[in-house]
Amino acid sequence: MRRSFNKLRGDEMSRLSVEEYSRKQKHPVTVLLHNIRSMYNVGSVFRTADAAGIDRLIITGYTATPPRKEIDKTALGAQESVEWEYYTHPEEILGVLKDSGVTICGLEITENSRPYTDVKKDDFPLCLILGNEVDGIDDDVLQFCDHVFEIPQYGTKHSLNVSVAAGVALYEMVKTFTNQ
Repeated sequence: MRRSFNKLRGDEMSRLSVEEYSRKQKHPVTVLLHNIRSMYNVGSVFRTADAAGIDRLIITGYTATPPRKEIDKTALGAQESVEWEYYTHPEEILGVLKDSGVTICGLEITENSRPYTDVKKDDFPLCLILGNEVDGIDDDVLQFCDHVFEIPQYGTKHSLNVSVAAGVALYEMVKTFTNQ
């Protein structure tokens, strides 16, 4: 017996308007993008942040900010629904977050990094730092981290595209937080 799967149209998906989404309770996760080169990656992280229902994005360093057509192309409007702010230096906001009880987590391969699946309910609220596509998270920014998580790599490249890595990690974090 074959199952039938009919794709839903956009108007059948119960999508929220930007206004409705702004009033919705978000997951207590902040993403900090530092020195991301590709505006397409920035837009993709906006879109994933919206889909995962995370609290906000913090953009730092030379990472581009909206409005930019390259960000808009991959964000598909999420740059309008996800709260975001910009700081020249990540240290400006990381200290404030840490002092307010936010757990600072990097997504990077380091000597003492743990699998991304090791995130715990006690780690929330948390800020996930994503670094440069080539050089990763700067050493001085890593010093703010309470934890560093890594996504296991089984091939020859030992890295994922930063926006893909964001999606993998964010959905694990949402899963951990919502499994009360």
